[in-house]
This record gives sequence, C-alpha cells and structure tokens, in this order.
Amino acid sequence: MTKESADLLTVRDAAERLGVTPRTLKYYEERGLVTPSRSEGRYRLYDEQDLERFGRILRLRSLGFSLSGIVEMLKRPLESAEGGRKRYSTDSLQQIRDGLAEQVRALDARIESVRRELKEAQALKSELGRDLDYIERRLAGENADALIEERRAQGAGKKSGDTPPTKAPTRGRRA
Repeated sequence: MTKESADLLTVRDAAERLGVTPRTLKYYEERGLVTPSRSEGRYRLYDEQDLERFGRILRLRSLGFSLSGIVEMLKRPLESAEGGRKRYSTDSLQQIRDGLAEQVRALDARIESVRRELKEAQALKSELGRDLDYIERRLAGENADALIEERRAQGAGKKSGDTPPTKAPTRGRRA
C-alpha cells in the first residue's frame, strides 16, 4: 500500500470518522456535493479534502440550510476571520444570495407554469366529464334526441358566458 493510498478512506471508514452512515456519504455524492476518487475496483475513496468538505456540509445541514443552499455556499471559499475562524466575505455572501435568488425566481416561473397546466387539465377534465356523462346516459337508455338537444342548449350557453340564452322580451307582449 502506498503512502497516497494509505491516506484514503473507504466509505465505511469515512462515515465512521464523520459520525454518519455510508448512505449519507453516497447521497451527498449523488447530489454532486462531493466527488470521491475511485480505486481500481471502483470503490469510493475519500481524502482529507473530501472529509473537510463533508464536515462543512454536515455543519451547514445542522444549521438548517437546504442542500440547494449548500451547493451555492460550496462554490465560494471561506476566508480567515478573527480568532482563526473561517467566514464568507461580503462578496461571497452576495454571490450566494444572487445564486439562491435566481433559484427562487426559476421556481416561481416553474410554479406558474404548473398552475397554468393544472388549469388546462381541469378544463379538459370538465369537458371529458360532460362527454362521459352523455355516453353513460345513452348507455342507460335515455333518448338520444333529448340528450343531443340538451347538449346543444349547454353548448350555446358555454359560448355566451356559461348561461343558456334567453329570449329578449318583445314590446307589447307579456310573457
């Protein structure tokens, strides 16, 4: 075993060191948050940088940040601050804010699109319901001519604002 491979941890060892399950590490990899190296046998191998990145992810998750938010944060470097702590610079925070705001805008557009699609689907369902009602009533033995006349009356009402047309009163006559 070389020095280089001795510094690499398997998924089980890395998970144990971080206090999480191997599935958690695999999940973060699936989400694109970490990309471990692979052995010749295709086993995941984690180096110290991977473990630091996982540590950062786990700290951010424990603070309640979403994975989408963490992705934005991981794109930006931490900078040394007072007391040896690492923090985001104002510039990095603005970039994170811009990235998150763009995601929110994209989701708003997606939500609006889904609302339009839902409205169209509900209208189609209503139309199909009327068609199905006609067929079921025909199969139940109702008179075809009466049903067709009823549909014509309903159709005329739909074209003029969902109410059946009424005759205008004529002058001099009482209804």
